[in-house]
Amino acid sequence: MNPSSSGWIKKLLKETENNNLFLKHDEDIFYDNLRSCGFVYGSNLDVVNQVILKKDLTEEELCKTNLCLALFYTHTNSKCKIPFIESVISFYENIDSSKTSFLQDLLGGKKSDEQLEKIIHKRIQIDANVLTKNFNYFIINALLFVDILAYKAFIENINISTIDYLKNIEASITSISLDVLNSKETKNQYDESLIKLFESSLRYQENSHVNYKKAIANVTTELEKYYILDIACMATWSDQMIDIEEQHFIEKLGRDLNLSTSKTNLSIKTVNKFYTVNKNNIALLSTKNVVQSFYNNSSKMVNKLITRNSKRLYQELKDSKELMVLLTQSTFRDLNKNEQKKVQEQLLDIFKSIPSLAIFLLPGGALLLPLVVKFIPKILPSAFDENRIEE
Repeated sequence: MNPSSSGWIKKLLKETENNNLFLKHDEDIFYDNLRSCGFVYGSNLDVVNQVILKKDLTEEELCKTNLCLALFYTHTNSKCKIPFIESVISFYENIDSSKTSFLQDLLGGKKSDEQLEKIIHKRIQIDANVLTKNFNYFIINALLFVDILAYKAFIENINISTIDYLKNIEASITSISLDVLNSKETKNQYDESLIKLFESSLRYQENSHVNYKKAIANVTTELEKYYILDIACMATWSDQMIDIEEQHFIEKLGRDLNLSTSKTNLSIKTVNKFYTVNKNNIALLSTKNVVQSFYNNSSKMVNKLITRNSKRLYQELKDSKELMVLLTQSTFRDLNKNEQKKVQEQLLDIFKSIPSLAIFLLPGGALLLPLVVKFIPKILPSAFDENRIEE
């Protein structure tokens, strides 16, 4: 099976017929297996349950395979009567139905496994030459399990819209992750930078953070609790050390989620073992300063995107007078939260009309918006920034 070639989903589902014991696993056991192979952490190092042999599959191909298998497991263990392929495509249509999206050119006509292959490919990356490894695996793929949770809610027809479900679970993840990072008694420049990354990462929540109590209230199922706890543990390990205050916060989080002490300790032990054993194989840990690496690589990518789309972007900006004013002011003062929110919303609206800028509409894409604002003055008339020096 080759996840980089057409027809891989049909081939994968065929091969699961010969190795389908994982479909009979309890939900918590299957989740543990997803965590062990790295899917939950966003660093896929093996195929979940070794349903197929890893062989020479790349991280991207492993991620595609695990996402598909996790969706398939969820569908198989539900009461959904709609065929798997059709059901998953309907799910992605549902969560993107209210806005122009990267799915728009993929959907239409009879739902097929080829369509799902394209959706999964787009879901994990836009272009291998554009998306950096750190951004791809640390920001986007670590949140892919949210798709599994939302898909489960979608096919179980719970009394909440899928979009609202995504808003709530994302808000909880962001709020709790920030609380973890802020729990450090002493924060260095790395910690402060990482906090800024998380604060910029909201996709659905319109930049309004929920408090810790509300975040906990949003988490109701056992699967959600396991995942939130693991994400929190991953946040503590992002600088390759867990101090005593972070340890206390994780233990308190476990109690507030009504999880057993053994479950909390297992989560801490598992993340520590995973990153320690696989330290040399994970892009996130391959540099002493992953935040600086993220900004350096992302700056190059954003600069390229802005340059390539300069004419179209400039025209779109001219038609948005309020945005132009705010962007102008951002060159000599810091915008307040309401102004930042307006800039983000209006920029995302513009990006919807420029296909090659669809990267900013993906989960975590908002992380790059501050960089976009930084590079936009370069495409505008010199009067926009009187202090600019031509290079």
